[in-house]
Amino acid sequence: MRRILLLGFVIGAAAAGTMACQLAQAQVPTDVVGARRRADIELPADSRIIMGTVPPGSLGAMLASFELDEADRLSLVTAMQQVFDVRRLRVGQPFAIDRMLDGQVRSFEYEIDGDRRLRVEADGTRDFAASIEAIEKEISIEAVAGRISRETPSLTQALDAVGERIDLALQMADVFSGELDFSSELQPGDEFRLVIERQTRDGAFVGYGAILAAEFVASGRALRAYRFAPAGAKPAYFDEQGRSLKRFFLKSPLKFEPTVSSRFASSRRHPILGYARAHNGVDYRAPSGAPVASVAPGTVTMAGWTGGGGRTVRVRHNNGYESEYLHLSAIHVRAGERVSQGDVIGKVGATGLATGPHLHYGLRKNGSYVNPVLEHRNMPPGEPIPAPELAAYSLERVRLFGLLQPTATRAAN
Repeated sequence: MRRILLLGFVIGAAAAGTMACQLAQAQVPTDVVGARRRADIELPADSRIIMGTVPPGSLGAMLASFELDEADRLSLVTAMQQVFDVRRLRVGQPFAIDRMLDGQVRSFEYEIDGDRRLRVEADGTRDFAASIEAIEKEISIEAVAGRISRETPSLTQALDAVGERIDLALQMADVFSGELDFSSELQPGDEFRLVIERQTRDGAFVGYGAILAAEFVASGRALRAYRFAPAGAKPAYFDEQGRSLKRFFLKSPLKFEPTVSSRFASSRRHPILGYARAHNGVDYRAPSGAPVASVAPGTVTMAGWTGGGGRTVRVRHNNGYESEYLHLSAIHVRAGERVSQGDVIGKVGATGLATGPHLHYGLRKNGSYVNPVLEHRNMPPGEPIPAPELAAYSLERVRLFGLLQPTATRAAN
């Protein structure tokens, strides 16, 4: 595995506290300590911790099964509802209940997801206070390198080969979504390097944080991305000149994996109808159910059935553009709805005149069909970082580029 640990953040408060306790005890005379030990009385436990995972059924039924006080059950659920929709409790998620021996509840905890926990505590008056808190994690900054080859022809396979998960492939595809079509532009010999945040909990991997820097060398062309937050703005990715990597159009409405099965052409023999006609778009072969994203922000002008196109979505964008997505198995938007770039508008299918699951993606400009691949290629570069921020960005870019270099050295070896 070509992975390098660059920096770790470990919380040592517990260890420091233990050391302070040991020092305090060392200052107490031995005879006093012995007297305290002789005076210790072992008290019986006054509560029971119930831990498990959410079973099928209602929350009320689950709480009743643990013989909780009936009044507490009602107050507990009422408090939860103030901060969390209890109908969204998921089967299999962990929970813990601190219950007194008489059935009264001290606290209830439920893990919403890998980042958040629902906590409800008794306030001493048979009422409860609920809150949603962040789950503590350890974060390490690491570098990862991989290569596209005949054995690992896709981004997911290349990352899997170095021990990483598909989540990281999705993040990387988002970073370069305006620069590289992972569906059709990868070639054996392409290489990538990343500096990432890796999250662990109690020593176990729980997910990825942000990609801090990325480099992808495709067909000899090096693309680099650095994460930076200009003053008053959210973090985004910029190239070496400080230009945003976000483009007006995504390079593809699909993340990656699918291949181009038919290109834009003025005349093509239709595989079902049997005669030649214009192919006003690009066909991507992809598995049924794969998510399809809007390539740019806009308004849905059509979401329904169109004969040969099957389930179809059309989105109107600025500057006279309209994109269309055909043969969908499902539609997730409706006419008149506003969508953002990258929003999922449907799923790949084989509806209408289709020989198998694929996406037909078309693009019009001022009412006429244009070649999406060429149109995307001619898009202007992204907006630059404001001039007053360039000095700060340059310093951060140099720092992050330095973190990429150990990965490059390791990959070369």
